[in-house]
Amino acid sequence: MRRPNVLWISTHDINPHLGCYQGVYPGAEYAVTPRLDQLAAEGVVYDNAFASAPVCAPSRSAIYTGCHPISIGTMHMRTKAVPPPEVTLFTEYFRAAGWYTTNNWFTDFQVQTPGTAFDDCSETAHWRNRPTDDTPFFATFQGMITHESQIYLDDEAFAARTAGLLPEERHDPAEAPLPPYHPDTPVFRQAWARYADLITEMDHWAGEFLDQLEEDGLAEDTIVVFWSEHGLGMPRGKRWSYESGLREPLIVRWPGVLAPGQRRTEIVQLMDLAPTMLEVCGIPVPEHMQAKPFLDRDGEFLVQNEYAFGGRDRMDVQEDTCRTVRDERYRYIRNLHPDRSGMQHCEYPDHLATWAELRRLHSLEGNQLAAGQVRDVLTPLQRSVVAASKPAEELYDLHADPHETTDLATDPAHAEVLDRLRRALDGWIEEVGDLGQLPEDELIEQWRPSGRLRPTDAPQVAVEDGRLVATCSTPGSSLGWTTDPAGETVPAGFLAGAIGSPEQDGRHWRLYSGPVDPPTAEQVWFRAWRLGHEPSEDVAVRLR
Repeated sequence: MRRPNVLWISTHDINPHLGCYQGVYPGAEYAVTPRLDQLAAEGVVYDNAFASAPVCAPSRSAIYTGCHPISIGTMHMRTKAVPPPEVTLFTEYFRAAGWYTTNNWFTDFQVQTPGTAFDDCSETAHWRNRPTDDTPFFATFQGMITHESQIYLDDEAFAARTAGLLPEERHDPAEAPLPPYHPDTPVFRQAWARYADLITEMDHWAGEFLDQLEEDGLAEDTIVVFWSEHGLGMPRGKRWSYESGLREPLIVRWPGVLAPGQRRTEIVQLMDLAPTMLEVCGIPVPEHMQAKPFLDRDGEFLVQNEYAFGGRDRMDVQEDTCRTVRDERYRYIRNLHPDRSGMQHCEYPDHLATWAELRRLHSLEGNQLAAGQVRDVLTPLQRSVVAASKPAEELYDLHADPHETTDLATDPAHAEVLDRLRRALDGWIEEVGDLGQLPEDELIEQWRPSGRLRPTDAPQVAVEDGRLVATCSTPGSSLGWTTDPAGETVPAGFLAGAIGSPEQDGRHWRLYSGPVDPPTAEQVWFRAWRLGHEPSEDVAVRLR
C-alpha cells in the first residue's frame, strides 16, 4: 500500500464560521468560504470538534503531543514546559518512518522546538522541497490571516490585508450575526464583519495549497486536514472555556478512502489529530499518548470519546483556572476562582477595540449606578462577561441554547446531568493529573532549579559494523546528526530566532532513528535534545 501524504492547513482564532457549517453552528450563514466548502463537499466535516484550551500555545501543545496540557505542564499561556520524558512532538514519528516533515512556519508549542522535529521549519518549508518525488510528506501550513490582531488593524492596513477579496465577498456589518453576549454597537458590528472578511481571505489562502496539490498531481494521494486551534478573538471567545472558545472547524479529505460529503457528529478532540495521523499512515501510536485516533488505516470511523475535556489557566497576567467537560449535548464548567472576573486585565487584548468597548459600556453602567439609576446599557448576559465574579459551576444545554445564555447549574431538573459531568471531570483529572493546580513558581523550580535549564547529556557515538551508532543517557532525549558545519549563514527565508525555531544557525539536523551509514562528508556532528532541557553539546566525528 502506498504511504499517503498528509497536508495540514491550519488557521488561528476562528470557530466553525464556514459555509459548510450552516445549520450546525450559529453565524455560519454569514460566511463566504467557497474553497473550504468545496473541500468539505469532497471530504468529511466534523460537527463536534473541540480544542483543549481556548488559546493558541496550550492548544497547539496538545495537538502536537497528543497529551492534555494539564498533564504535561503546557497549560499556562505562555510558558516553557518540561514535559515527562516520554513526550515528544509527534512529527518525529513521521520523520523516523521516512516521511519528509515540514512546518511553515508557526510553532508556539510551549517548548523550544528541537532540531529533530521537522526536516524544515521555516517560512519557505514546502513538500516541493522533499528529496525525491516518491518521498511521502507530512506538511503543515499555519496561517496568521485570521489572528485576532488582524481584526483591529487600521483601515489602510486592513484593506491591504484583505486585498484579495472581491467587493461582493465583503461582509456588511449591518448583517453581522451578533451573538447575544456581544452588545450591538458599531465597534462589535465592524469587528464581526472584519472577522468574516479575514476568514474569506484565509479561504483563498487555503485554496492555494489545494491548487498546488492538483498542479503536482498529488491530490489523490494526500490526506488534507483543515483546523483552527481555538475560538474567535473577541470577549467570551478566545481565552474563555465556552463553545465560542473551544469549538472548532475540522475537515478531512482522503480521496478514495473516505466517501465525500459526509458529516460526523461524534465528539472529537483536536489533540486526537496526532494519533489519528499516525494510525492512518500505519505508524504505531505511542502508548503514552492520551488522545485517541478517530480514523483507522482503512478509513473506518472510530468513536472513541464520550467527552471532550479542556480548561483555562493563566493567560499572561490573568491568574485564573477553570476546567470543563463537554458531552454530545451539555457543557459543564468548573471555575476554581469564582471570585475573579473572567475578563481580568490582560495587557494584549485590553488594547483591542472590542475589549475596550465592553469595558467602556460597563463603565457607563457604573455611572448609572452612581446616579441612582437602574443599569440598562448591557444585558445581564453581556454584563456577566466583564463582571467582577462568576459562578463556581456552570452548565449549559447546547441543543436548546447554543450561545450558552442560560446557566442550568442550579436547576433541580438538571441535577442528574450536573452530577454526571462533575464525576466525569473528576475522573479525568484523577486519570491525567492537573499540574495547573500547583503554584506555578513551584512548578518552574521543579523544572529549572534556581532558574537554570537542566542539561541534555552529550551523545555517545561509536562505529559498529561500519555504521555510526549513537546513544544519549538523558531519558526522553532525541538525537540528530548533520554534516553542516557550525556557524553557517542562515539560508534566505529561514526564520532565525523565530518562536520555537529548531536552530538559530540554519543547520539541517536529520533525525537519528538507528545506525547511520557514514556520509561522504569529512565530518559529522551529533546533538541530543530533551524537551525543556538545554540541548547537548555537539559531538564531532571525523570520518576522513
